[in-house]
Amino acid sequence: MITLLLVDDHPVVRDGLRGMFSADPRFEVVGEAGDGGEAIGSAEQLRPDVILMDLRMPRTDGVSAIRELAKRGISSRVLVLTTYDTDSDVLPAIEAGATGYLLKDAPKDELFRAVEAAAQGMSTLSPAVATRLLGQMRQPAEEPLSQRELEVLDLIARGSTNRDAAKQLFISEATVKTHLLHAYAKLGVNDRAAAVATAYSRGYLKS
Repeated sequence: MITLLLVDDHPVVRDGLRGMFSADPRFEVVGEAGDGGEAIGSAEQLRPDVILMDLRMPRTDGVSAIRELAKRGISSRVLVLTTYDTDSDVLPAIEAGATGYLLKDAPKDELFRAVEAAAQGMSTLSPAVATRLLGQMRQPAEEPLSQRELEVLDLIARGSTNRDAAKQLFISEATVKTHLLHAYAKLGVNDRAAAVATAYSRGYLKS
């Protein structure tokens, strides 16, 4: 029997997953957590075979939890189960140590197979995620961000508006927008939040 820890900030989602897995004799749900911090504590105590981990949660997010689990040497396999398949979600989760990555619209049988595979240390990726990762591998080497682009992103990450960044860097607001657009293109993203998240995940920005 495969033991499971369910991690999601929505109780309704956890209830649905618990009901689904509890009805199958191959699985036993041994615990639940509403955020990454709770997940770390529960995983240390329960040592489940597989942790089903959502990514975007209050307080401690899923990627931070995955990193901390690896740092603490907890051997539970982490299978990400989330709504999001953007680069800024997928890549950091895989890099942090997630064994697999599924979307919440995955059929029940696919989810069960993914949990069984994770318990054996094998990776499972949803087709959309696999395609995205393959596209990343096929892309040419990434173009580094310029010093000015890094300065703009760092200010944005700290909560500055375009106008604030322009004042602090003694450049026009239009120039700030231009630097941001160039940074988006280099990072392969479409908005400020994704740009900041990707810049952190690639080591351009430090916490």
